[in-house]
Amino acid sequence: MVLAAVFACAACGLVYELALVALGSYLVGNSVTQASIVLSVMVFAMGVGSLAAKPLQGRPVAAFAIVEGALALAGGLSVLALYAAFAWLDLYVPVLVAVAFTVGALIGAEIPLLMTLLQKIRRQDAGSAVADLFAADYVGALIGGLAFPFLLLPVFGHVKGALLVGVVNAVAGIAVVLWLFRRRLGRATRAGLWTGMAAVLAVLCTTYALADGFEVSARQALYRDPIAFSTRTPYQEIVITRKVALSGRPDVRLFLNGDLQFSSVDEYRYHEALVHPALAGARGRVLVLGGGDGLALREVLRYPDVRAVTLVELDPEMLRLARTYGDIAALNRHAFSDPRVRAVTADAFSWLRDLDQRYDSVIVDMPDPDDVSTAKLYSVEFYGLVKRALAPGGRMVVQSGSPYFAPKSFWSIEKSIAAAGFATTPYHVDVPSFGDWGYTLAAPGAARPELSLAPGAPPTRFLDADVLRAAAVFGKDLRHRDVDVNTLDHPRLVQYEDQEWRDA
Repeated sequence: MVLAAVFACAACGLVYELALVALGSYLVGNSVTQASIVLSVMVFAMGVGSLAAKPLQGRPVAAFAIVEGALALAGGLSVLALYAAFAWLDLYVPVLVAVAFTVGALIGAEIPLLMTLLQKIRRQDAGSAVADLFAADYVGALIGGLAFPFLLLPVFGHVKGALLVGVVNAVAGIAVVLWLFRRRLGRATRAGLWTGMAAVLAVLCTTYALADGFEVSARQALYRDPIAFSTRTPYQEIVITRKVALSGRPDVRLFLNGDLQFSSVDEYRYHEALVHPALAGARGRVLVLGGGDGLALREVLRYPDVRAVTLVELDPEMLRLARTYGDIAALNRHAFSDPRVRAVTADAFSWLRDLDQRYDSVIVDMPDPDDVSTAKLYSVEFYGLVKRALAPGGRMVVQSGSPYFAPKSFWSIEKSIAAAGFATTPYHVDVPSFGDWGYTLAAPGAARPELSLAPGAPPTRFLDADVLRAAAVFGKDLRHRDVDVNTLDHPRLVQYEDQEWRDA
């Protein structure tokens, strides 16, 4: 039973670590930084906790019960506390460090106390005891590590998943202390521990019952407009807000992991500027990477001579919303129902590696590269794969962020495209919801592609020849910066994005 408790405690401890890392990636991006902070602080705190537990070995039974109760509370409520700190207090990093240290110290205190309890059950040499304990600990960590992404997160979510694991922690403490070692405790101590553990379980269960309401309130605090829809998928958090102006015009906004993807009021500016310059060249077969909302696809399908379009989107839920969610389906004009369209659910990088077809135009409409997983989609290697997918005379366009708010990021993207063997034409337009927003039009070879509209292009609301001429001009304060290219080995865009958007 003691080894089973070691197993359960290890599983719970790893789930707490993964939950803190994943929540940080969702809320603030930069998953490498979040993982580094959480893991380094927790491992350090585990050492502190192990040392702090040495004086407690004289009364290991009661001490273990108290540690488990405290860990169940701290770990179970950790995600909720961090969510609240981010939504209402703007103190995310300090609270993250405090929570990671507290949980790590309590996890570290478990091991010496469990070792002492194990020796009370069966005396054995230190090597054998350590082997038994660590074997149970490592197997438990494996189960916890697999349970978090495949069960807890998709079924229960961040907040409820952590609370559920806290209950498991408390039950493990009850099983060991208040059952197996109950005769080693005085009546008053046993009654006090039962009362304490019951209080811990009551707090966790009550919080679990109220978690849905808390998540709704915390999520709404992050967004200016009323939330009309929200869901968390294995890949991202999707939020749709909807506000109706006094004029009766609705403003529907899509957010992925808190980052605005479009506003229905002015998205046409963004998507016209993204699509039409690329389709001024050959466009019989078009590839759209990203753009799961279908808005870039809508603009592509306005060209009657486009014969086939393939759209590659990672998240199947985004594709489902684009097809069935009323406001988004209306905005994209039910683009996915067009017989020319083939939608593929896949990681664009991996999909391109196995591609054996060629396309006349490639439109890269990916989320901003604020963590390693998205930064790879802006790497020299990625653009090399796109180049291989282009037919002779083909063009690529890449949404490249803001040259005003994030100039290093913008010019790093442009430089990375050039490093993959493209001639580039950077340009930018004003999208009120985003501000000054930039793109890179590219073609293989040495000749820079011309920024223009195709003869006979469909009517546009924003873009014309004059706008495009102005779009190619950058003010003195926005012109080329001394930046590095972004590669798989050195994802410098993550650093640029983190620094620039934090300053903005």
